[in-house]
Amino acid sequence: MREIRTSGSVRVKASNGRSTRLQAKKVQALKQHKKGLMQQLFPAEGETTPHLRFPEFREAGAWEVKRLGEVCIICNGSSNAQDHVDDGAYPLFDRSEEIKRSSRYLFDAEAVIIPGEGMRFIPKYYCGKFDLHQRAYALSDFREVGKFIYYQLGALKGVLASKAVMSTVLSLRMPILETFKLVIPSSGEQQKIAHCLSSLDEVIGLESHKLDALKNLKKGLMQQLFPQEVA
Repeated sequence: MREIRTSGSVRVKASNGRSTRLQAKKVQALKQHKKGLMQQLFPAEGETTPHLRFPEFREAGAWEVKRLGEVCIICNGSSNAQDHVDDGAYPLFDRSEEIKRSSRYLFDAEAVIIPGEGMRFIPKYYCGKFDLHQRAYALSDFREVGKFIYYQLGALKGVLASKAVMSTVLSLRMPILETFKLVIPSSGEQQKIAHCLSSLDEVIGLESHKLDALKNLKKGLMQQLFPQEVA
């Protein structure tokens, strides 16, 4: 009976492995689709018209060039590494891609967070109370659609990184951010683009959650097939 159960477990494990690989490919395909879509929805560097527009905006004309400092307020944080606590009530954004926790908050706002140092300057979007490291920036009080600004900065993260200056590490100084150029369409077109990409992010999040569940199932099956010996 034990051999039969083991054989059945192996078949289940093999099936789970195939499902996990297929789900991983699905998630990767969605991420690639989003990357390609963003390249089409936002003008390339130096241009003011995207390659792809929603039908109702195709005759709306070129987008307007604006500096980042014109469309939002840019602030540094004041927290340090020692302000990180594992069970903190609020997210703590710093220079890393990992979101830590803090027992206090400095901001209560819709914000785009950009690390001030590092190799990659990937923006994060957050709405609510949060803490911020002194080497990170919070963009808030938007005069345009905040989530549109977030997605455009994501599309231009390579250009933003190219503006960083070298000290001990690559750094984004406040004047670099304040003068960084964006191209802005009408509020209606901003909302449409932000909604489109937000909807796609929700799908990616759902499929990524399914992938995590399959990985956890695989881990459980492996533990059943190869139990640790009791000392």
